[in-house]
Amino acid sequence: MKSRKVIITVAQTGGVAAKKEAPYMPTQPEEIADSAYDCFNSGAAIVHIHARDEDENPTGDPKVYDKIHELIRKKCNIILQDSTGGGGNLTIEQRASSLQANPEMASLNMGILWRTVGKYAGSLFSNTRPEIEYFVTEMKKRGIKPEMEIFHHGMIREVENLISKDLVDPPYYVNLIVGMHYQGAVPGTLDMLDSMKAMLPKDAIFNVMGVGRAQLPAIVHSMLIGGNIRVGMEDNVYYRKGELAKSNAQFVERAVRILKELNLEPATPDEAREILGLERIKQKTTG
Repeated sequence: MKSRKVIITVAQTGGVAAKKEAPYMPTQPEEIADSAYDCFNSGAAIVHIHARDEDENPTGDPKVYDKIHELIRKKCNIILQDSTGGGGNLTIEQRASSLQANPEMASLNMGILWRTVGKYAGSLFSNTRPEIEYFVTEMKKRGIKPEMEIFHHGMIREVENLISKDLVDPPYYVNLIVGMHYQGAVPGTLDMLDSMKAMLPKDAIFNVMGVGRAQLPAIVHSMLIGGNIRVGMEDNVYYRKGELAKSNAQFVERAVRILKELNLEPATPDEAREILGLERIKQKTTG
């Protein structure tokens, strides 16, 4: 394969699993920052951040996000990508409040989903077109680049809507999600990935995220077809069948090993900024 740089995003926490299912998952600001630094040293360029309150419930509190940002920035210049998905306990306004922490990037869910299993089964994950436009308008005001999350093919229409209204700037960063039973994403098969990739608009850069057992085959397939990858405990708490992951860095390290076997290289945070059209930041770290 021709050598190229691949952006690795690490999603460390999420808004669903708790420490009782995943005892090594970082949920508090200090844990999240320490884990992010380990992942940075292992080859991750972006850290996708879900904040939790002191009781470990998902929160959109910008003060918590501010603290996480501050702790990470003391250590490294990894790209900060905050969640606007939050958890099943948060309102639209609470989900959007994380943007007040001014990350470089933020997730943008591109359509309505029904939660199918778990604590919030049967509830609506609301992302109507007006709500999507509200989120992305707030991002644009703050200079935050959206990472547009696609759970099924129909959501690509919403990407095209934002492009047509000049609400997003190229290059467009799109995250293709497979295998998420919790919110009804398409099955974790490689033909599903190929079919979604084929529908992407011009000037789109794509990332692939597989949930559960779909994580490893999905990211390897993305490497082979020109995409970027996301790994971490938000998407899969098991490193392999029957073995809980002991750190998020484990997933990053494995991805880097596979990349190098394929004659590919992980992008540094500044290389990822250049690919995505983000500004470089002046970094002051304590190590």
